[in-house]
Amino acid sequence: MNHSGNVDQDDILRARNVLLGSGRRTPREEVDAYRVLARVSPASYLPRLAEALQRLSYDSGSGEPHAARLALRQEAVAVARSIDPAEPNRADVLYGALDACQRELYRVGRRAEGLALRAEMLAIGRAEAELSGQPVVRGLREWAAGLSEEGRYAEAADAMTEVVAAILPEGPSGGGLAWSLLEWIAALHDAGRSDEALAAFETLVGMEAAEAAHDRGPMACHFHALIGYARLLDTYGRGERAALVRHEALALLTELADTGERTSWSGYQTTFWAVLLSFSGADSEPPASGEPRPPSGTTPMHWSPDSKRRCFDGLHALGEEVDALAARAAGDPDRHLAAAVRLHRVFTVRSAAYWEHRTHLFAERVRSLFDDGVDLARSLSRQDPADGTRTLAEALIDRSAFHAAAREFGPALDDFRQALRCLGEVR
Repeated sequence: MNHSGNVDQDDILRARNVLLGSGRRTPREEVDAYRVLARVSPASYLPRLAEALQRLSYDSGSGEPHAARLALRQEAVAVARSIDPAEPNRADVLYGALDACQRELYRVGRRAEGLALRAEMLAIGRAEAELSGQPVVRGLREWAAGLSEEGRYAEAADAMTEVVAAILPEGPSGGGLAWSLLEWIAALHDAGRSDEALAAFETLVGMEAAEAAHDRGPMACHFHALIGYARLLDTYGRGERAALVRHEALALLTELADTGERTSWSGYQTTFWAVLLSFSGADSEPPASGEPRPPSGTTPMHWSPDSKRRCFDGLHALGEEVDALAARAAGDPDRHLAAAVRLHRVFTVRSAAYWEHRTHLFAERVRSLFDDGVDLARSLSRQDPADGTRTLAEALIDRSAFHAAAREFGPALDDFRQALRCLGEVR
């Protein structure tokens, strides 16, 4: 470009040649060309420049993320904002640029800025919903997750209530309702809205029962939902109702052990199990001051990058702490065994979420953890029958659910029956 600010015609010609040439162009060449042409024809090229900047931030041409990816994504947002509001695709381009940028802001720990971009995404979604008359608001789930990570649980619960109200009339046919219900239940629980959380869980259980009965969903998901519901009932002091729900789960698991699933499923039920397991363990691991806690009803795919780091990067150190505490418990169980059992479960829950998210071979990665958890809890039940027997039942239910997630329904049934005997709920 020349000093007058006008676009040099040679630059225009080179840019067009880059884009029209038959050879492969690099992401950098594409961005440079669109930067020139966006000055000449902003309506045509600003959207393309915003998208090209995002592609460059992902891949500099070497297969690796660009070293300046935050700056590139911030530039993409600025470019998208400069698109004429009258352009029909402006909202989509801007939403995509904001989404990519907020993820990078979270990755580098600039959480407040990331949440602010999620608020802007939500504003776009609300404007779209108002114009279209559609009840589903784009960006609302991401906003709720961001609020939850910041400990703004009441606002997160309100946001998820709005999400579920919009999609519940459509039923589970789209495949996303179960995941939204899980997020809603967790948000209501975190906000202390116990009656609403239980009602929401009952909705999930009823939906999974109907889906399984009509061969539209795995029986295993119905089983996992029943276990989660019983646990929440126990949390809120509804022990009699929890026992009845566990008996429903026992009947269902007995059928699974006899016949297996009536239909072959792709495997998403393992993720369903892992989310419910993480939810059951969230209260035992409150967030450290100033650090985010992953939204307890969501998959790691929807956690912010810094929440993933907090949960997963310290797994090795946590495992060493678990081993050291178990060794102390062996020598002095009165002082250390109960703490060893609790910490071991925290490690097991985190590990299960980590490996299920990464490999279909998750079962072999975490099997020994569930076995060790039962062994520790069995030792505690011998040392302290009053509290330890209940803890043993919980560890057996954990392992039973793991076996069910791994499609090992016979061992799952054995553990579940033993757990109910510990609770005095079956002979």
